[in-house]
Amino acid sequence: MSTIHAPGPLARLQTDFPILGRRVNGKRLVYLDSAATSQKPQAVLDALDDYYTQHNANVHRGVYTLAEEATAAYEEARAKTVRFIRARSPREVIFTRSTTEATNLVAHAWGRSSLTAGDVVVLTHMEHHANIVPWHMLAAERGVELRWIPLTADGHLDLTDLPRLLDGAKLLGVTAVSNVLGTINDIAPLAEAAHAAGALVLVDAAQAAPHLTIDVGALGADFVAFSGHKMLGPTGIGVLWARRELLEAMPPFLGGGEMISDVRLDGFSCAELPWKFEAGTPPIAEAVGLGAAMDYLSDVGMDAVRAHELSLTRYALATLGERFGDKFVVHGPADPVERSGVLSFEFATRQGDSVHPHDIAQVLDSEGVCVRAGHHCAKPLMRVLGATATARASFYIYNDEDDVDALGDALSAVEKMFG
Repeated sequence: MSTIHAPGPLARLQTDFPILGRRVNGKRLVYLDSAATSQKPQAVLDALDDYYTQHNANVHRGVYTLAEEATAAYEEARAKTVRFIRARSPREVIFTRSTTEATNLVAHAWGRSSLTAGDVVVLTHMEHHANIVPWHMLAAERGVELRWIPLTADGHLDLTDLPRLLDGAKLLGVTAVSNVLGTINDIAPLAEAAHAAGALVLVDAAQAAPHLTIDVGALGADFVAFSGHKMLGPTGIGVLWARRELLEAMPPFLGGGEMISDVRLDGFSCAELPWKFEAGTPPIAEAVGLGAAMDYLSDVGMDAVRAHELSLTRYALATLGERFGDKFVVHGPADPVERSGVLSFEFATRQGDSVHPHDIAQVLDSEGVCVRAGHHCAKPLMRVLGATATARASFYIYNDEDDVDALGDALSAVEKMFG
């Protein structure tokens, strides 16, 4: 089992992540794509191994030892989630496969039972496709109206027209942190304004839960969705938190085993929360791994996580800006305090010619540096930015200033290759 190296700089945590010992193309691996998925510490890998080698069984069904151990481990992961997000009850925590599935659960179970033609859902121009496409689907099916909160030039939400946009709305869907701009949105006043207008609030916290303290009560939201794999946990596990009274009123999302209390030839009745929304064999090992990831982050301390990333983002903006000047353009807020450790950037040669993000990513890979290139599942935002794609470097607790310097050196190789 790995240990937390504290006190000291979080960069010392690198030794807890086995994959960071790899070399890529003969170079030290510099992983800068944590906004897409994070690497896993040994503690999480150990938890997965222990579950599969010592406790593997289905949950909520068997009365033998392994089944009872598996059930206890699965429900303990839920209890850890309750503590991590400061929820009131495990009844309010639903395990899903991902943020995307959690958002779809809200759109289908709440949206299809609550919205009719002419009802309004308000979204923003910085949303991930996961918080856009389900509402487009519902709009096509039910005639729901979608309204959009635009952006300011510096990558914040433009709230100038918010009262009009919320007038008559039934839901506000908003990301807590943009996966492209890094913008950190102040959710509580948005939720207050939405509730005053009679709307519920869905928060996409996929980019917030790994990096910031999440207190669902303080957010003032009605639904909060996030994923495990972006916060040191396994893939295939996500979380939907929602107010209990909403979950009680919503019809089930999927039907089958686990989510039933009784099934008859003339109908069925649902299980109690949270199992009402967890049809079929759930992601047991993945939940256990997520619990271990939350333990790890809690041991590090989310305030320390944020402080480390803020320092690293400040260093990156300053040093890369000084090194490349106006050839290196980062989208989003200029103040590091207002953003996460996500840098979506465009890069140009000395002659001022833009280098395609995919070319940037390929050259960086040859230097052992991993960044994302593309539209980042945010095509509407890309159109607002006037770009088809960007390169994106994203930092996490296992990155340090040496990684930023390696990114700069790799960008110099891009500059050299493309003139």
